[in-house]
Amino acid sequence: MTTLILANNTLRLEFNRTTGALTGLTAVQTNWKILDRPNLGLSFRLLVPLLEEKRNNPVYGEKQALTSVAVTPDNRCAVFTWDGVTSEFGGALDIKLTLEVKLTERQALYAMTIENHSAHTVENVYCPYLGDLRHPKDSEWFKTFHFHYATAAQWNLWPTFDNLRGYYGVDFPIQIHAGAPMAPYFLMHSQKQGLYAGVYSSSADLVSWHTELHPGYGSSIDFRVPEEDTIGGKEVHTTFAAVHVPYIQPGETRELTPIALEAYLGDWHFGVDIYKQWRDGWMKIAQPPEWAREPHAWQQIHINSPEDELRIPFRELVKVGEECARHGVKAIQLVGWNHGGQDQGNPSHDPDPRLGTFEELKEAIHQIQDWGVKMILFAKFTWADRATQWFRDELVKYATKDPHGDYYHYMGYQYQTATQLLDINTKRLIPMCFHSQKYLELCDREFQKMVELGADGILFDECQHHSPALLCFDTSHEHRYGAPVYANDRKLIQNFTKISKSARPNFLYAGEACYDYEFEAYHLAYHRSENKKHLAVMRFMEPKAQLMTAVTGFDDRNMINQCLMYRYIISYEPYNFKGHLDDYPDTMAYGKQMDALRAELRDYFWDGEFRDTVGATVTSNGKGYSTYSVFINARNGKSGVVIVNYSETEPVTVELALDSGEVLKHFRLLDDQIWQDTAQGITVPPMSAAVVIE
Repeated sequence: MTTLILANNTLRLEFNRTTGALTGLTAVQTNWKILDRPNLGLSFRLLVPLLEEKRNNPVYGEKQALTSVAVTPDNRCAVFTWDGVTSEFGGALDIKLTLEVKLTERQALYAMTIENHSAHTVENVYCPYLGDLRHPKDSEWFKTFHFHYATAAQWNLWPTFDNLRGYYGVDFPIQIHAGAPMAPYFLMHSQKQGLYAGVYSSSADLVSWHTELHPGYGSSIDFRVPEEDTIGGKEVHTTFAAVHVPYIQPGETRELTPIALEAYLGDWHFGVDIYKQWRDGWMKIAQPPEWAREPHAWQQIHINSPEDELRIPFRELVKVGEECARHGVKAIQLVGWNHGGQDQGNPSHDPDPRLGTFEELKEAIHQIQDWGVKMILFAKFTWADRATQWFRDELVKYATKDPHGDYYHYMGYQYQTATQLLDINTKRLIPMCFHSQKYLELCDREFQKMVELGADGILFDECQHHSPALLCFDTSHEHRYGAPVYANDRKLIQNFTKISKSARPNFLYAGEACYDYEFEAYHLAYHRSENKKHLAVMRFMEPKAQLMTAVTGFDDRNMINQCLMYRYIISYEPYNFKGHLDDYPDTMAYGKQMDALRAELRDYFWDGEFRDTVGATVTSNGKGYSTYSVFINARNGKSGVVIVNYSETEPVTVELALDSGEVLKHFRLLDDQIWQDTAQGITVPPMSAAVVIE
């Protein structure tokens, strides 16, 4: 066997010249042998169903002989070509594959083109496909990491392996994640180093991330990966693939989303920095209206649900505005104002006549604005309410369809009564196809109603997903078979912007837990982060974006401390957004102190660049301390640090050291304006936060 070697500053790749299989992969800086058993090398994998005969008809790339391989003189690019392939059950297939592996200074870029001259559809393509993902020898653990709902999902690869699908449906323990565009990168990492995989295109095409443990667990009771290289005479190995789901039709040629691989040093922050550097080269985030760029807080309040609470008539909403003005809260997110209440009647955005008339809501909004408070209307366009006649008569035509011609449906949400909490009369939600021009035009008409009400903006709930749909197969929507449902997420808002531009030029577009690409169109994202182990991944990805989180507790100091630490806007939500600001005076008092502090020190903790824990080390009694964040002052480049003590009973004394050697001499507590010297250590009382500056 002859071997082709490509290498750059982070990776050394070894390929079999006969099959094109990747037989060796090494992290250059640490000599981490990510793949070092050539017999486990893989190149690609296809799924090519044989119509009605056999759906699961794979093509294993390592079994295919290359037609040709061409290498550039500088040995920085190789092009592998297979003029045809042989499937496991369908024999030879006239499908041509061209794989370009191109090296930049730090990355290996995989770009595959498929020419399908067969009579069958190419559904899945695994590329790149690594046959032996080994953990670094000095690691205590090895995990996957990908973006999920403003934070990250992490799953164990070693010494245990988390199986994310029912064992009955797969041969091996498996992890598979929906991936791009919601999660455009994927890390496989230990505490000190990792392997980055990420899309290298802004395309919305679906790319999922896939790992698999072979031959299975050693001890299944604790999900343990076998410690030996072989067990029962079988090789122990973990595979990784970027799985494309292109549904390439007979006679069609498609270029798949390119994938970048890069080895890196450090923890997850350094892997995410790789993605940020690439994304910043092409994407600019939308700039919010001036008022939303300032330190401020919101209130979210719910006035109706599908079970008919009818809490506040429109004519009485001004009292909510007065209360917000008194507490210095800048904006209201109004939920349940639409006909039927929250999550009913979608995508209708008519005001509920039982709460009042269109004109009464419009007048209430105007009166609230007179108090200096902005009105943001809760909106929803992803779904249609399956129970409505509107859906049965018209909207069903625009619903996202599966390969069987049936619409997908989402479980929906339960409200208030035991009947609904037991899921007996829940309104089921149907994901709609944003490729359908007719549906987009319908959304424009519904959006226009909110502009005519005089609202200052919308918060599009669940804008970040179309679950459970990933692709739409209804070509009557004038898209390809198997089109990605996320493709027009930004276009929807861009269409709305054309409508609001003249009537409401400072209109705010907010969404729930926006995924990264959506910030091209959205000004603000709302999420919930009530967890002491919350990782502020979206904040790290988008240091300057406006991000907001819910604060529901009646003495919610720790959530407000978290807001300071992660530069989150407070969304006040007493009684799970069914109450009033006066309902929780302790939370309000502490929240006002926090906002006053970051307004005073905004160059650090509002306008500064958020770096999470990168750039500083915090210890307590000689042990690492993790609940802190570093900001880089927007004016002078100096560092500032927020340190939070989540303990409800014990104070903590910590020592702070900056990587730069800079010494921060002063600190103060969030609720104490007296500055103290850091020389004797920084003591933070229970449920408190300290800011540390020069």
